[in-house]
Amino acid sequence: MIKFLDIQKINLLHQEALEARLLKTFRSGWYLLGEEVKNFEKNLQSYIGCKHAIGVANGLDALRLIFRGYMELGVLSPGDEVVVPANTYIASVLAITDNNLVPVFVEPSETTLNIDLSKIEQAITPKTKAIMLVHLYGRAVYGSDLAGIAQKHNLKIIEDNAQAIGATYNGLKTGNLGDAAGFSFYPGKNLGALGDGGAVCTNNDHLAAAIRAVANYGSQQKYVNRYKGLNSRLDEIQAAVLDEKLKYLDKENDIRRHIAHYYINNIKNPQIILPQVPDKDEEHVWHVFVIRTNQRDRLQKYLNQRGIQTLIHYPIPVHKQEAYAEYSHLNLPITEQIHNEVLSLPISPVLTEDELKTITVTLNEFK
Repeated sequence: MIKFLDIQKINLLHQEALEARLLKTFRSGWYLLGEEVKNFEKNLQSYIGCKHAIGVANGLDALRLIFRGYMELGVLSPGDEVVVPANTYIASVLAITDNNLVPVFVEPSETTLNIDLSKIEQAITPKTKAIMLVHLYGRAVYGSDLAGIAQKHNLKIIEDNAQAIGATYNGLKTGNLGDAAGFSFYPGKNLGALGDGGAVCTNNDHLAAAIRAVANYGSQQKYVNRYKGLNSRLDEIQAAVLDEKLKYLDKENDIRRHIAHYYINNIKNPQIILPQVPDKDEEHVWHVFVIRTNQRDRLQKYLNQRGIQTLIHYPIPVHKQEAYAEYSHLNLPITEQIHNEVLSLPISPVLTEDELKTITVTLNEFK
């Protein structure tokens, strides 16, 4: 079986270095809010180019804490609206509603599958206070027009950068394009931990201080609680792993780009719609390689029978989930079509050339 993603094999690429870092952390006797977290935060903010990087427990918390931080600072209030792509993973929306904010769904572009920037301004109302950009599948989404819209309407731009670490737009890294960004280090991400992990990046001193406090029981000083906080801290072990793997992120993203280009140049089956390639390679880190076909379920079964594992990102749009039944009436035809057609092919730094050729030939033979 060609695995969709062989996480074990990816981590074994760095086995010796990771084992050394883990042993060092184990022997240190300090497992929370120590030197490993400080080092990783410092190296992450240097990599992204931002002023502050704050390690947190997971990617969902990273997004939740951004909104919570803004609420504690009085920038956001319950009932405020946040524009969000309709075809994103549910975590993007959970972060909004968990803070008693209101998601306003905007359809994606059929070519990029990212939020359609041309449709954002028409979704803005007097209650809108923020735009959440999701760099879906690893592709950067931004534009000078978007920055102008945000400035015109006094909106915060919040990036869900869970899938696109290492991507850039006009020389700036995703995660440093807007006002704040959430990162996920779930094991399957381009930069994956050995468990859960996340981070917030921002250039706003006040927001960073609020987020760091809220994530630590609302405390900036031990046993002195300024906010009704929560516990969302990146631990020393995960920080050590991430700090080591960060050194190889650009190289591994380049391998993903090579695989993506191979697929695009060699998949010739007319039943398959291939993803659009950005004009600049660095704008996409190909967290997942997503094709589309109106024969999706049949194609997935066909590939599985031939030993090729695939996944669907994502089978049910947020507004059709039971958890968000209040939005089930929405008419979002592009989103619904995309969710019925997408299929993710294997792509990772450990996918071999032989496996790549096998997948491509098998796809071309599908009838």
